[in-house]
Amino acid sequence: MEDSSPNLKLPSTNSQLNLPPSMPRPSLSLEPSTPSPTHIDKLLNSNYYPSPSRAIYSDRFIPSRTGSNFSLFSITSPPPVTGNSDGREDSSSAATYRALLRTALFGTDISPVDKGNLVSSPSSNQNIFRYKTETRQPISSVFPFGPDDDSVPGVSYSPVKTPRKVTRSPYKVLDAPALQDDFYLNLVDWSSQNVLAVGLGNCVYLWNASSSKVTKLCDLGVDDSVCSVGWAQRGTHLAVGTNNGKVQIWDASRCKRVRTMEGHRLRVGALAWSSSVLSSGSRDKNILQRDIRSQDEYVSKLTGHKSEVCGLKWSYDNRELASGGNDNRLLVWNQNTTQPMLKYCKHTAAVKAIAWSPHIHGLLASGGGTADRCIRFWNTTTNSHLGCMDTGSQVCNLAWSKNVNELVSTHGYSQNQIIVWRYPSMSKLATLTGHTFRVLYLAISPDGQTIVTGAGDETLRFWNVFPSPKSQNTHSEIGASSLGRTTIR
Repeated sequence: MEDSSPNLKLPSTNSQLNLPPSMPRPSLSLEPSTPSPTHIDKLLNSNYYPSPSRAIYSDRFIPSRTGSNFSLFSITSPPPVTGNSDGREDSSSAATYRALLRTALFGTDISPVDKGNLVSSPSSNQNIFRYKTETRQPISSVFPFGPDDDSVPGVSYSPVKTPRKVTRSPYKVLDAPALQDDFYLNLVDWSSQNVLAVGLGNCVYLWNASSSKVTKLCDLGVDDSVCSVGWAQRGTHLAVGTNNGKVQIWDASRCKRVRTMEGHRLRVGALAWSSSVLSSGSRDKNILQRDIRSQDEYVSKLTGHKSEVCGLKWSYDNRELASGGNDNRLLVWNQNTTQPMLKYCKHTAAVKAIAWSPHIHGLLASGGGTADRCIRFWNTTTNSHLGCMDTGSQVCNLAWSKNVNELVSTHGYSQNQIIVWRYPSMSKLATLTGHTFRVLYLAISPDGQTIVTGAGDETLRFWNVFPSPKSQNTHSEIGASSLGRTTIR
């Protein structure tokens, strides 16, 4: 049993440390030291703020209020009694109020529970006291009920970014007489030199978007017609696919035909360039790889489709070629083989709409015809199907924006609309209408801001749909000096 005798000696008031008698007593003092005037001035100075990127440490014996997890105390308060006629309390409202109040005071999370009640759930950190405060907090922890300009005077926050608005009407319309209403053709393309090429009947016309000058490039004669046009990636060379199965190469700067290539037995409805290599797809089910530097008609033949080839697109790194056909198949080829590397057969209608993403390597989008109506996304690197979006109408064309992660689709039966999508959410940013026939043709300007659409109503319509790379408020000036409706020939 411990000795509880009162005969205890207290240390002398002059002693500052309770040390054994044999130990010498140094001249120490436990009186609090006076902070330096400079330190006090910094604390009192209204212009002195801690760095927002540094953690704030409390005294080692005093926990930080903002960093501590007070929810582990399970602090609750009796719910208020409402003025119901039966005298019972409104437990749902009381629970919601307590949860929101605790969140505002202690910064705990709110999670939904059954019957619409809200309860606060403690964070994953099980320590009640903490001695460090993280200075960077989400806005929801500062304003758990939503930011309000008048809620905390002197506190500012970043405003919520408003969605970008897309003008719903075209800024220019060109009449395009004899523009064919044929789903399997590709009659419009926009060059890197800002020149638009359009196939009208048996002729090809060029429209300079900077000067609005129209030039007739060629006339194939009464026995032939234009089925496809495609600009080389750089320079002024234009490929023209004909109904007789030939491919002509034209120098648009001189309006002179450079050469004519044969090899197909039927019409050439799809063209795609990869540097000096030109790929041509035909109704004869074949794809011919042509090197315009070579004297040969073609260097290789790709066989894999069972019906007409109506879509061709090279990837941005020029390593993969995607082809779509009337056999409802999407095939992916590489540069070294004559057999498809990947085969995708999920579409239930012809695949003409094909687009490679400029933002994500290996991301490929494809669209199906009237019986399919879907946009599908594929990862050719992992050979996987990423997702599907039912658009409700025939998908005629697809094109990615090179400035933002968005894409545009044009449609035929039955709505004839143009849709701008956000990726990957696939939420609609804008739906554009105006064409009275299927929107079969699509091309994008070299600055990536403007698209041109063509339809069987024999019109070309120009729309500002994408932002510039630097600012989402900057509009393209292509054709701005010639607003209104004119004709391309």
